[in-house]
Amino acid sequence: MSFTLTTPLYYVNDKPHLGSTYTTIACDALSRFYRRQSQEVIFITGVDEHGQKIERTAQSNNLLPQDHCDQIAQQYKNLWTSQQITFDRFIRTSSNSHKSLVHEFFKRVEASGDIRLGRQKGWYCVGCEEYKDIEPNDKNNEPECPIHLRKLEWRDEENLFFCLSNYQEKIEELVKKDSFIMPESRRNEVRSFVSSGLRDFSISRIDVNWGINVPGYPGHTFYVWFDALLGYLSGCLLPSKSKSLSSLSKNGWPASVHVIGKDILRFHAVYWPAMLMSANLALPEKVFGHGFLTREGKKMGKSLGNVLDPKSLIDSYGMDSVRWFLLRNIEFGKDGDFQNKRFIDTVNSDLANTIGNLLNRSTSMSRKWFENKTSKPDKLRNNIYMKSCCEEAIENYIKSFVKLDFKKAASEIITIASLANLYLNEQEPWKKIKNEDERQTVENILYDVLETCRIIGFLIEPLTPDLSIRILSQLSIDPSIQNWADNLKWGQLEESKPLPEPKPVMERIEIQEEL
Repeated sequence: MSFTLTTPLYYVNDKPHLGSTYTTIACDALSRFYRRQSQEVIFITGVDEHGQKIERTAQSNNLLPQDHCDQIAQQYKNLWTSQQITFDRFIRTSSNSHKSLVHEFFKRVEASGDIRLGRQKGWYCVGCEEYKDIEPNDKNNEPECPIHLRKLEWRDEENLFFCLSNYQEKIEELVKKDSFIMPESRRNEVRSFVSSGLRDFSISRIDVNWGINVPGYPGHTFYVWFDALLGYLSGCLLPSKSKSLSSLSKNGWPASVHVIGKDILRFHAVYWPAMLMSANLALPEKVFGHGFLTREGKKMGKSLGNVLDPKSLIDSYGMDSVRWFLLRNIEFGKDGDFQNKRFIDTVNSDLANTIGNLLNRSTSMSRKWFENKTSKPDKLRNNIYMKSCCEEAIENYIKSFVKLDFKKAASEIITIASLANLYLNEQEPWKKIKNEDERQTVENILYDVLETCRIIGFLIEPLTPDLSIRILSQLSIDPSIQNWADNLKWGQLEESKPLPEPKPVMERIEIQEEL
C-alpha cells in the first residue's frame, strides 16, 4: 500500500511565501523518509485557482483569471523544482479533468440527499472567501474582517448547502480518535468545534464567473473550498487513464496524511470527511495542522515590510540552511519565529561546526595516518561505544519522523555528531598514534567516527538532501544508494577505502542585512 501525503493546494492570489515553503519542505522531508523505508510514496501538491478573490486580483492586474493562474501556478512549480521538492503530482483546479471529477462528486453527494437549496445572508470576506459571524447585522454599519482588516460585504443570495448537520454523530466519533488529528492541541480545537453542533455550509456562490459551474443549477458556481478539497482526489488520478472516482483506491487514495496550516483545520478535519462520507469514499488517515511563522516576534505582512521571500532566502543562504533551520528549530505543529541571529547560529553550530568539523578532522586524520584511506577496525571487538549510540539514535529518529516530529529527528543527528566529537576529544588519537602499540586502537577510533559520519550522511538526507550528498561523497560513498534497510546497520563503511581530499561540506553563513 502506498504512503500518500499532501500539502494544501495553495491559493494563487499571490506568489509563494515562506509559510507555503515551510509546509512543502516538511512534506518533502516526510516523503524522502518513507522512500528510504522502501515504501511507495505519492506526494501531491498543487494550486487552488477559483473564486471571486482570484477574479478580482486578475482584474486589478489587467489579466484574465486563467492568465493570472497560469503565472502564479508556474511560480509555485518553479520554486518547488528549484528546491528539489520531490512531489509526484501537481494538481491545478482549473484543469478539465478536475472539473469533471467535481461534477461526478457533486452528483454522488446530491444522490445521498445531502444537498439543499437555501439562502445565505450575512457579512462576507472576499479575502477569506467565507461568511463571518460578526455583529452587528445592520448592513448599513460595515464591519471589517479581523484578518484582512478590510470592510466586509453584505450578501443575501440563494446558495446550495451541504447538509453537514446530517453527519454530527459520525464526525464526533471520528474526531474522538487520537490518531486522526495531530497534534493534540489541534485535536482539542476540532473536538470543541464539533461539540458545539455542526451547521450546514454553503457550497455555491452566484454571480461568480471564475469557478466551476454546478450541474443543474444555472448561475451557481462551486464555493472555492468545496472545489479545492476535491483536488486531492484529482491529484491521485492525475496519471490514471480513468479519471473516475471509482478508480481512486487503485491510485493512492485514501491519503495517509494531509499536512496543512492550522487556519484551514476545520475544512480538512470536519467538512472534508463529511463530504467523503456522503460520496461513499474512504477517509484520510490523518490530518496534521502545523503552526504559523512569524519574523522576529512579529506577524509577517506587506504593510509591515517584513515578509521573507523564500527564493531570496534560499538564494542568499542555500537550501540546506533554510531547510535545516525550519525543521530543526521549530516544533512542527506549533508556531515558530524566524530570527536572523538564531537562524545563523543554528546553521553554523549544527552543520558547519558539529557535523562539518567532525567529518573534516576525522577524514583528515584517517588520510594522514592510513595512506589516504579509511582505517581497518578490529572486527572481533565487542561493546562498541559509538555503535550503541547510533543504534539508539536511529530508533528514536525513525519514531520521531513517523510522528512528524522533525525537530526531534534532527536533534538525534546532532546528538550522535556531538558524541562522536566528544569521543574523539576524549580518546585523543593524535597522541595514541605516536605509540606503535596503539595503532590498532587508533584505527578502531577513526573507523567508529567515520562510520558515525556515514550514518549521519544517510539520516540527514530527508532534512538536507544536498548536504547528505556532500557528506557521503567525502566518504567515497555513492549517494544514490539509499536503501536504509542495509545502510543504517553498523559496520557498512568499507575499510581501506580511498578517501578524497577533505573540504568543508558546509560553509559558515553570515547575516544578509538586505533580506
